Amino acid sequence: MIRLARPEDRATLREIQTHLREPNPALLSYAIDGPPVVLVSTTPEEDLGGYLVALHDDETSYVAEIVVAPEYRREGRARRLLAAAFDLLREQDCTTVRLSVHPDNDAGSLLYESMGFEKVGREDDYYDDGSAAITMQRDL
Repeated sequence: MIRLARPEDRATLREIQTHLREPNPALLSYAIDGPPVVLVSTTPEEDLGGYLVALHDDETSYVAEIVVAPEYRREGRARRLLAAAFDLLREQDCTTVRLSVHPDNDAGSLLYESMGFEKVGREDDYYDDGSAAITMQRDL
């Protein structure tokens, strides 16, 4: 199940966030209280398996973080989080979604391409370790 994050999810989401290449605790803390969109993926037992943070302006949204806890990977959670985000962002009149992915993240790149994202650019020195990011985009 996908739902909006709640303040009481904060501690568990911070734990899940540690699985990101470059976690941003300040972003997550800010986002949970809104206005960014924070969606969570839950198990039938209501455990949290992953989350997505999307920031948006009038027409464009940026997926700032998407992560699934290792024990819940390969279950389609990231795909469902993105699909739910697309629906919610359309309701908020967004027409485009962008994200950045590390060039070595083959699984992420394949997922994004399978969901209609196209590579639109590259940002050098994007990550703290000096590595680049591939920018991807799709219309909603």
